[in-house]
Amino acid sequence: MGDSLPTTAVHTGTSTPAPREKPDPTDMMADSPPSSPTSSTVVSRALHRLNNDVDPKQCISISIYACFLTGFTSSPSFSACYVWCGFQTGNLAQLGLAAARAFSMDPYRTYGFQKPDQQALTSLLAFILGTCCGRIGDKWGNRTRRWLMSATLVQVLLAMAAALTAWKSGETGIALERGEPSWHTPLGMAALAFLSATMGIQGIVGKRIASPMNTTVVLTTTWVELFNDPLLLTAHLAPSRDVRLMGVSGVILGAFISRAILQSPAGQAGCLGVLAGLRLIQALWWGFVPGVKVDWEKVGKGVSTSKDVRGGAVL
Repeated sequence: MGDSLPTTAVHTGTSTPAPREKPDPTDMMADSPPSSPTSSTVVSRALHRLNNDVDPKQCISISIYACFLTGFTSSPSFSACYVWCGFQTGNLAQLGLAAARAFSMDPYRTYGFQKPDQQALTSLLAFILGTCCGRIGDKWGNRTRRWLMSATLVQVLLAMAAALTAWKSGETGIALERGEPSWHTPLGMAALAFLSATMGIQGIVGKRIASPMNTTVVLTTTWVELFNDPLLLTAHLAPSRDVRLMGVSGVILGAFISRAILQSPAGQAGCLGVLAGLRLIQALWWGFVPGVKVDWEKVGKGVSTSKDVRGGAVL
């Protein structure tokens, strides 16, 4: 017994417990974000999703829907005062013509700032103010869901403001002659400004997500690309052609439906109220657009996997 005690003591002093296997952190980060699903709350998951970027390749359907909204939004403004709230090239040219008429000889000379020219200037300035909101997207992330949803919710509020001001203006919202436009009162011109601001926001959103329809507001470039597409006359499916055709068709369909509502008993207020509801659908839609697949192993090593788009260029 005296001989066995030292042996036991030596054995106890030199023995070590079996090492425990540590989980590989790269395996954990490959399929899930740093926070484990068991410990994260619903709020943290929602915030994580809102801060993620959407995948531009998955934005085709919502871009076509945006073209539909372009037609739907443009119809009330043109019906009221022959001003396109989103197509600012014509409004800018109209202001140039107004300046030229001031220097013309009688009977072509005009005196004063004509109401149609005032409406064109109102639309142009409101559009510029709306599209300047894109600077907020530059800070938040141009493709993050929180920016895309927030920008669209602002458009919802602007459409509601347009409906309210158009209704309170007491005007019909449908002009019979170019020389006698509707929305000539301050409240009517405010409705025009709110609609133009919504199109300014939509334009910068479409540009930043690199939509196949460009800004989804002005389709001039889309027409050029469509009729110069080498697959234009092919009988089989051609995404480069078919997507642009659906965008153009969306504008026509949106304008048709909007005018039909405008001529119904719902009138201009009802038409703009429907527009606010359609914008709300778009805001919720952004939350379900699939995001960019993130390599969490690279994120864990401090490698950035996000991309920022400014002015159509990937930085």
